[in-house]
Amino acid sequence: MRPDGSRKRDINNTPDVNELGGRFSPDGKRILYRRIAKDAKITHDRWGSMGQLVIANADGSNPVAYGDDGDFPWASWSPDGKQVACLTKAGIEIRDLATKNVVRRMDRKGIFQQLFWSPDGKWFCGPANHMGESWTVVRMSIETGEVEPLAKYQNCTADWFPDSRRLIYSSRPANQEEADGGKLAQGVGQKPNYGWTQLWMTDTATKTRSLIYGEDGRHVYGGCTSPDAKYALFTRSPTDGGIETAVMHLMRLADTPSIGGESAALRKLFPKAKDSPKLTLGPGWEPHWTSGEIGGAK
Repeated sequence: MRPDGSRKRDINNTPDVNELGGRFSPDGKRILYRRIAKDAKITHDRWGSMGQLVIANADGSNPVAYGDDGDFPWASWSPDGKQVACLTKAGIEIRDLATKNVVRRMDRKGIFQQLFWSPDGKWFCGPANHMGESWTVVRMSIETGEVEPLAKYQNCTADWFPDSRRLIYSSRPANQEEADGGKLAQGVGQKPNYGWTQLWMTDTATKTRSLIYGEDGRHVYGGCTSPDAKYALFTRSPTDGGIETAVMHLMRLADTPSIGGESAALRKLFPKAKDSPKLTLGPGWEPHWTSGEIGGAK
């Protein structure tokens, strides 16, 4: 669809299988996604390792499968679109797409899902079990393998701004006043965490961490930015990891930090936050944005 929600169309036309996790290549000419059996249960935390990797033209034409089910897990485009980085149980593998061969292996340093390559080619990011804490968003130097924690305690689904300096990610801060039904934090030594998942950003140069959007009663995931970094695209759902209940929204980053709904408890923490407009784009999950012109079936 267009960023305003118009021209929504099906580019795959594959009623016998499910497809998920679409990511446009940096030049906007191709798209990668996972193809899974129609009756398979899609899970919020495992989708990148499910099914088969497929790479097609951006309009859905000429789909090519890479490997079998489970191969090329959490595949992420390199900046030049010639390689993908995959997050396996044994470590990070960088694969050449032309030959499908592994050209480099790295220790994954605790990163366990949603691995993304920075636009400048220098970093990976992802949630990691790091230094005794789980669900810590980190960045990893591709040159040295060194890992830097950027957001500790209950953070995930990080993605890069176009400048490769900032990260957008989901965070469920501790000690929220508004309860979400008693979900427990996962990880050694972590206490129960009651609250809602919000959209945050971190500047890796200044280490400044700031709220983008939050709302009591909704979990916010799937955050990414427009190619010009002027807009944030995300989903909100009343259930944690609720794929079936997720709805896509778009918001100007200039209008943030923003809080939605009544959210009395959250507004007490951020009294200067705005009540900014957001464009509702309808049901969707793990959205992605390209500046390329995309055709495709209607």
